Amino acid sequence: MKAGGERAKLVRSLRQESRRLRLLVLVVGFFLVTLTFVVVSKPDALLFNLNGRLSVDQAPRSLLIRQRVDAQDAASRRSADALAAAAEDPKVVDDDAAGDEASANDSAKGTSEEEEKRVLTSEPEQGKREEEETTASDSQLLGGGGEEEGSKGQEGHQEHEQHKVTLPTVSNYTIHDAAEDGDNGKQEDGKVDADQSNGGEGSRQPATENVEWNKPLCDFSNFRANVCEMRGNIRIHPNASSVMYMEPAGSKRDEQWKIKPYPRKGDEFCLSHITELTVKSSKVAPECTKYHDVPAVIFALTGYTGNLFHDFTDVLVPLFTTASEFNGEVQFLITDMAIWWTRKYAVVFEKLTKYPLIDFNKDDQVHCFKHAIVGLHAYMEFTIDPVKAPHNYSMVDFNRFMRRTYSLPRDAVTALGEIPKTKPRLLIISRQRTRMFLNLNEIVAMAEEIGYEVVVEEANVNSNVGHFAKVVNSVDVMMGVHGAGLTNCVFLPHNAILIQIVPWGGIDGICRIDFGNPAEQMGLRYKHYSIGVHESSLTEQYPLDHEIFKNPLSFHKHGFEFIRQTFMDKQNVRLDCNRFRPILLEALDQLNQ
Repeated sequence: MKAGGERAKLVRSLRQESRRLRLLVLVVGFFLVTLTFVVVSKPDALLFNLNGRLSVDQAPRSLLIRQRVDAQDAASRRSADALAAAAEDPKVVDDDAAGDEASANDSAKGTSEEEEKRVLTSEPEQGKREEEETTASDSQLLGGGGEEEGSKGQEGHQEHEQHKVTLPTVSNYTIHDAAEDGDNGKQEDGKVDADQSNGGEGSRQPATENVEWNKPLCDFSNFRANVCEMRGNIRIHPNASSVMYMEPAGSKRDEQWKIKPYPRKGDEFCLSHITELTVKSSKVAPECTKYHDVPAVIFALTGYTGNLFHDFTDVLVPLFTTASEFNGEVQFLITDMAIWWTRKYAVVFEKLTKYPLIDFNKDDQVHCFKHAIVGLHAYMEFTIDPVKAPHNYSMVDFNRFMRRTYSLPRDAVTALGEIPKTKPRLLIISRQRTRMFLNLNEIVAMAEEIGYEVVVEEANVNSNVGHFAKVVNSVDVMMGVHGAGLTNCVFLPHNAILIQIVPWGGIDGICRIDFGNPAEQMGLRYKHYSIGVHESSLTEQYPLDHEIFKNPLSFHKHGFEFIRQTFMDKQNVRLDCNRFRPILLEALDQLNQ
């Protein structure tokens, strides 16, 4: 009995121990499962709390410091020196970050300097994590020169460096810089835009650091115009006629360019009146006095402006091509200013920029920009090359822009017959000094007989652009002798007809380039009429057997100045109405289509 009682006690004891063991296993298992879940889902919280520090979300911004992180996305590409430095001293801080760190220390009085600067390096591959991207959107960005790491949403890796913002923890979670462009919100790889100033300009220094522009500062390959473009820390100093691109520390770039920002490359006479600017890379520059958070476009006005054709082909068309993409968020700096000219085209400037024009030659400030273009994109005469132009702009876009700028009512011609008892309108551009119509009244009578309503206007430098634009936009056909007045075709409605009368002298090619090609590129229908010998006033100056009539091309070897004086400045036109009549009839047929 006694043995049986002891056996029963032993069994009960074993059962109790078994229950305790099972309970212990359950508790330990639950703890391990919980710990595993925390480690997998929130490793940063565990690491912070185990070290008695704040979680990532609670960490104050004063603890944010800058650290250089290797731009390569593989740990094997880090240098042995960098690894050794990280192993010996985990407190990595940029020397040129002292100013920003001082501000951080002021705002975190209770934290020791050593604690704020503590950073342990880790692999840059952690930049792919979602927590990192979320933290980046909420954290204050600090710029600096360093190696840039290509993020998941970027295209390709850059060779140069970019600073990363790093929390002082053993996990070393990097926060990617959100690179914002000042020019209409566009983004480019490796371009950090951290300008904090408000509006187009300001006197407060923005929190920006220079990031290397990995292209040459200037492009002199275009036969018509030289253009310099750069992004980063740019200082424009009008008193020194200089544009300086501030190089990041360690950069070996050494560039200096001389440029006259007017698109008449090779025309020494024209460019002799244009201020020459120096565009160069530099590590030393005067302090900024004005900060701008919009791009800068620098160009000249003197040149040949004042002639209507050159107003457009040398300035307005290139300016539209260069600046239109910014939607008004761009600052113009004009060398060789012509105040009367800017007033004449004030409505155009108001459409292209929201900011007052800066007279470059009279300005004494040091302007700081993050994006600058020196010179204007220009191609063939009075045209835009959509293949090369920003955003594939074309002359159709320019034609539309001019109609909207001057609030013109007609976007396209109306087919004849759609409006009963309405005659097609014909505008004849008359001239009073050279290349005049010697029989203008006869031409008007012939056109009216065919069925046109004829309007005769003279275009000159004193013409009111807005008034003339409305006249041009109201007609269906415009005709005139080769000259600046035909430039007004930019105001014609789409599918209108331009007729160019070409003087004697073998200058059909020149005339075609100046107005024929641009008209067709604008969406206009173009007709080319070359006068005969009997329609030229040169018959009054030379005998009919003169070489000027037999072989006018032989005179071209004397150069354009001779051609201009002989075949343009000293020639008028007596149009043969019987010979020209079919041209106007063809235009009528096209308007009926």
